[in-house]
Amino acid sequence: MFSFFKKKKKPEEEVVEIIENQQEIAKETLEDTQEIIENSIQEEVISNISETSSENSIKVEEAKIVEENKKGFFAKALEKTFFNIKNIVPQKKEKISFDDIEELLIEADVEYEIIEKAMNGLPDMITRKQLRHRLVMLFEHAPVVNLENVKPFVQLIIGVNGAGKTTTIAKLANKLKKENKSVILGAGDTFRAAAIEQLSTWASKLDIPIIKTKQGHDASAVAFDTISSAISRNIDNVIIDTAGRLQTQVNLNNELKKIVRVCDKAMSNAPHQKLLIIDGTQGNSAIAQAKAFHEIVGVDGIIVTKLDGTAKGGALFSISNQLELPIFYVGVGEKQDDLIEFNPDNFVDSLLDQIYIDE
Repeated sequence: MFSFFKKKKKPEEEVVEIIENQQEIAKETLEDTQEIIENSIQEEVISNISETSSENSIKVEEAKIVEENKKGFFAKALEKTFFNIKNIVPQKKEKISFDDIEELLIEADVEYEIIEKAMNGLPDMITRKQLRHRLVMLFEHAPVVNLENVKPFVQLIIGVNGAGKTTTIAKLANKLKKENKSVILGAGDTFRAAAIEQLSTWASKLDIPIIKTKQGHDASAVAFDTISSAISRNIDNVIIDTAGRLQTQVNLNNELKKIVRVCDKAMSNAPHQKLLIIDGTQGNSAIAQAKAFHEIVGVDGIIVTKLDGTAKGGALFSISNQLELPIFYVGVGEKQDDLIEFNPDNFVDSLLDQIYIDE
């Protein structure tokens, strides 16, 4: 006889079933939890990747803006040079004749020997890429200078009167302050009272300490005291002015050699950098002057001033190539921020932008 009633489970069977049900529920809950965690991690990873990508994009864009601004500074500084160039190549082109390139480089005050070196073997019609490679190569001999791990870092500024030494010192000091570095100035041009007063005015304006003495006093003593003060006050950078001199003035040149020796007594291996200030309006005529200074004390690098006031911007090719010295900065105006780091790529691109169609 069939039974219409389900057979009653034994207690142990009910316990097993309850445990199995609980295990199933726990399994489902665990799977759900794992899925939630995985989704959360995936979303976080995607978010981080997105944020990183966004940050990288911003950094790339910022770098592009900085480079464009630098090129813009060169464009501003080379307006007179560009004017002469455009008289030869009034319209931008994809290719420019050998003769036109040669003529515009001559107009920009590039020495003919340098022009021959740059253009040797180029075709009759020259592309931007071909010319760019040759012009950038003219700066290849300039050595790389390591300025790290020296404190205080001592710079000795030399050059003739009227080249813009004092103003350039102020620009350098201002640049260092903006980089959160401490600076002290040494008024080592004791040959002219006006030079001491001018540098003192800049020091006051920039809120920078200065070591100075009276006109006619020992310039090397000023250099020694400035370095000693920087060491005792834990100052990062020392910038020392020197008397504006012509390379033919024996007494002043001997004084310059003495300053260099005394700097080394105040701090071993100081000055760490001897910078020659060259007036950009002098063009290639400044090269002989620079060679003479280099023979006297050994110049480490060059700053070209007044680049905005000359049509001889091409002289920078000759200056760097002939002297085999780096051009560290160029002055593009009279304001304290009108000093930019020299970059051969930006400089060459600024010139080529005037005559070539964008590639």
